[in-house]
Amino acid sequence: MAENPHQDTEIAHHAAEIADLERQSGTASRLFDVRTVIGALFLVYGVLIGGAGLFPDAAELEKAQGVNINLWTGLSMLVVGGLFLLWLRLRPLRAPQLE
Repeated sequence: MAENPHQDTEIAHHAAEIADLERQSGTASRLFDVRTVIGALFLVYGVLIGGAGLFPDAAELEKAQGVNINLWTGLSMLVVGGLFLLWLRLRPLRAPQLE
């Protein structure tokens, strides 16, 4: 234990600062959760590929046997990205409580 009251107060102040930093790091860990990164990538690529599918070329459609594969793939990627972000929203990552 500390020998003087001033040192005890200083230790308590530092402990409060550390607890605050731990709460902030929990927020950062949720921000960089792998579901966030995967969901965002699926959304970005879904927009790009789906956008390419909005204006198909006749040659592209013929190669894909009449199916607008870019549009369907882009829409599927948007759905998957949305599901990842919904999963993140419904079941957020919880930082372990330190005692």
